[in-house]
Amino acid sequence: MSCHRLILPLRVLQRVHRCSLRDIKLPIKTFTTASSCPYETTASTGILKLLDISTFQVRTYAKSRDKPKGGGGKKVEIRDDIMAEGINVDKFRNELQQTLDDLKNLFIKQLSIRSAAGVIETLLVEFEGEEYTIQDLAQINRKNPKVLVLNLASFPQTIPTVIETISKSGMNLNPQQEGTSVFVPIPKVTREHRENLVKGAKTLLNKCKDNIRQVQNKYIKKLDQKQLEGLSQDKAFLIKEQIMVLANQYMSLAEKMKDDKQKELMKEE
Repeated sequence: MSCHRLILPLRVLQRVHRCSLRDIKLPIKTFTTASSCPYETTASTGILKLLDISTFQVRTYAKSRDKPKGGGGKKVEIRDDIMAEGINVDKFRNELQQTLDDLKNLFIKQLSIRSAAGVIETLLVEFEGEEYTIQDLAQINRKNPKVLVLNLASFPQTIPTVIETISKSGMNLNPQQEGTSVFVPIPKVTREHRENLVKGAKTLLNKCKDNIRQVQNKYIKKLDQKQLEGLSQDKAFLIKEQIMVLANQYMSLAEKMKDDKQKELMKEE
């Protein structure tokens, strides 16, 4: 009895089973009789004809719609009464809120589309060891709609600091000194300037997030001390989870503030 080993082109299997080549598992099998071979050939063409498709194994994959949805980590409930066993919750929340307040103030001071007198007036200048707003030191007038004049005759020694503060305010200003006055040309708002301010919003957001992480880590560190004082490990872990979740919520609020500011900056008048 003669034995014949079937050698079948992979492309044939691919078309038959409608799958990719890498998914085909070829069996190593010797057919001793014609009836046991799943394919037959014709003498004239030598073309293989499929008799039994169950002989070959094909690996299939679940489609994306068949995969289970949802998942992710468990939802952590914020419970102030539980956190209070390990940290000062009011102080923690206040410090987190302060990071958002600081971000809001920086957006107002450093990311203004218009270099208006109202914005320049609120810029802080250090003088004799204390901080003053520019409006505390100068008389502010408009020479014309495009030029702002700061009269610093009463505090001429502050002129270099005032000029530096305005130049570094992020409002694309180039103040010029003439005697005891500082002239501030108000540039036309270009798209390039808007885009630079948008980048500045992202930079300020990243700094805010760093500050939030610092607050978070400070209070997580306080839990170590509480454990030494008798707080259980399980309770400390539970409080730590809530601290991190609450910090992430404030990061999300900061992210939304950044998005709103960027939309405002790119909005055409």
